[in-house]
Amino acid sequence: MPWNRERVHNCRLASCNYSGLGIWIVGITLPNNRLDEILSEKMGKKKVMLPADEVDLATVKYQYEKIEAPHVTGFLLKFFVKLLEAPLIGSLIISHLKKENKMIEMLRNTVIPEAPMFKPEFPPQESETEVALLDEDGKPEERVELALKILPDYDPAKSWSADSSSPFRYWKIRDYAYAYRSKLTTPSIVAERFISAMDEFNSKKPPTPLLISYDPELIRKQAAASTRRFEEGNPLSVLDGIFMAIKDDIDCCPHPSKGGTTFFHEVRPVEEDAATVARLRCCGAILVGKANMHELGLGTTGNNPNHGYVAYILYAGIRLEGVVELYKLFRESYCKVLVHSRIWHLISEPVLRSDFQCFLAWRTARNPHAPERYTGGSSSGPAAIVASGLCSAALGTDGGGSVRIPSSLCGVVGLKSTYGRTDMRGSICDSGTVEIIGPITSTVEDAILVYAAILGSSAADRIALRPSLPCLPNLSSNESSDVLGSVRLGKYTEWFNDVFSTEISDKCEDILNRLLETYGCKTVEIVIPELHEMRTAHIVSIGSESACGLNPDFEDGKRVKFTHDTRTNLALFQSFSASDYVAAQCLRRRLMYYHTEIFKKVDVIVTPTTGMTAPVIPPAALSSGETDLQVSGNLMRFVVTANLLGFPAISVPVGYDKQGLPIGLQIIGRPWCEATVLRLAAAVEIQRREFQSHGNVKIKEDNFKFMMTMPDE
Repeated sequence: MPWNRERVHNCRLASCNYSGLGIWIVGITLPNNRLDEILSEKMGKKKVMLPADEVDLATVKYQYEKIEAPHVTGFLLKFFVKLLEAPLIGSLIISHLKKENKMIEMLRNTVIPEAPMFKPEFPPQESETEVALLDEDGKPEERVELALKILPDYDPAKSWSADSSSPFRYWKIRDYAYAYRSKLTTPSIVAERFISAMDEFNSKKPPTPLLISYDPELIRKQAAASTRRFEEGNPLSVLDGIFMAIKDDIDCCPHPSKGGTTFFHEVRPVEEDAATVARLRCCGAILVGKANMHELGLGTTGNNPNHGYVAYILYAGIRLEGVVELYKLFRESYCKVLVHSRIWHLISEPVLRSDFQCFLAWRTARNPHAPERYTGGSSSGPAAIVASGLCSAALGTDGGGSVRIPSSLCGVVGLKSTYGRTDMRGSICDSGTVEIIGPITSTVEDAILVYAAILGSSAADRIALRPSLPCLPNLSSNESSDVLGSVRLGKYTEWFNDVFSTEISDKCEDILNRLLETYGCKTVEIVIPELHEMRTAHIVSIGSESACGLNPDFEDGKRVKFTHDTRTNLALFQSFSASDYVAAQCLRRRLMYYHTEIFKKVDVIVTPTTGMTAPVIPPAALSSGETDLQVSGNLMRFVVTANLLGFPAISVPVGYDKQGLPIGLQIIGRPWCEATVLRLAAAVEIQRREFQSHGNVKIKEDNFKFMMTMPDE
């Protein structure tokens, strides 16, 4: 009689022992005394997990993550990709890596008793208190107007009278709106400042390619229309005239959506705005272009060596914009210097010959706090352009922390809403089960305003997910602080402290202590089983869904057009079988059960956003990319829960390490409970600002030399 799931449910469990890869049964009493069968199976490869509702949490032991994979870049990466794509040896390498990381044992040698959950399925949730309900069928500008009313009191006029020697701070959306309405400046004036600043950023050493599709005339046109509306006294909303960037995998007409590739716009032309972008446009936002990103979102650092290098020539002080071909044209006659893509990893010193100066640079976005470090990804450009002060907000996509990771590393706010809360139509990743579109902003209140504009489920998701009415925290209410006092913060201490440097966990712990002292927020110790299984289920889910969407182009001669790290990832993703995918979805249901039980005891789960601060960019990675799964593991350690299970989450900056690199705190909420997440995030922001004013590290202004500032009168 074959072993099957029904027989697992019919077994009476005698004893068990938890391991990082599941609950292995060491003693079972079987119907019909089939002990001989289980003993023989125990001696083989097969393992059996307890049903989730029978797991004894007292036996759960935290398993520290150890990823077995090489870090390769440059020529070695290219050679490694050749091996991975070779018919026989490639499958052997992939199989070895999966075996070393216990993926085969988990996905193919283990009986998982739960049924598959192919999309997040949420139980009914308790209503949140002290909130304002939003109409997702209403006009975006009306939702933004309501969001504006629930924000705490704020006098933007004080920003103009502030001491010029005071520490750097970002201008909020309400600062810009006040300046426009008071005629202190106009969107058109700010547009010229923005265009000038973009030129400066692209000319920096090293350059910072924040936008990869950008048209100054389109910006001027939008700004002129906004300026006229303010002159006529009819701005569309508080977002009118606010500068925003759109990640390159979200459609924003007339810009192409390349997804960070060199070719994707050729196979997927853009005909209209994505649903979220159209809502921002209705509110009067000025959309500045398409922001840089890790190719197709398949990476966590933001590395992108695509588009070759930027080449431009200064002739007698005049900058001649050009591409590689322009540089090749001049080099034979004037420069007489050999330049090859394998040599020029970083921007070079000018190569002088007569009146010509030739410059080269690679196109990876850089962290505004430390240009030699990564921004995090995959929403690298959106986070960097907001952190640089050039835009008040940007839209990113988040399928594996891609909004929250770069927000944390760049010191800004990144919001991931509940799966299905925002309409994914018009994004390259519009058919997955883990992705959302979310805002990146410099403050929590700006995240609230942008979120109010873009929210609204698709018709299909309303049927399948039955979302509750969207709502926002009423931060203007006197009772808001009382509500905070009742919030229970779930903390899994061993997981919380599993970071590359204790500076990260210490900063996050400090903020939690201040929340307790100020508001009475209580921290509750929790245990989350099977975190390793969580990561496995997530990578199989997002990897299989990505491979399904990309395989037609991959097999249609476009393989060589992908970056080498994308090809490395796709080699792994294509090795997942249908049974692997189904097993991952069984794990998803199992993990959903654990978290549903946890959320009966707590309102949110708190963790650091990332397990490390911004990593250094290896010089060779700029020209050829890199694969470093250990860095990816550190960056993704805490974020995949919200993606696999669809929960809302936010990253809020809480301070800096000794090197001045930002640290973020992540808040994960119950399904559809964005209001609770945002309320707590706003409280964290207040505490962080008070803490910084008492001597904490602050952003050094010389790192933001070309940051957007308010124009003079």
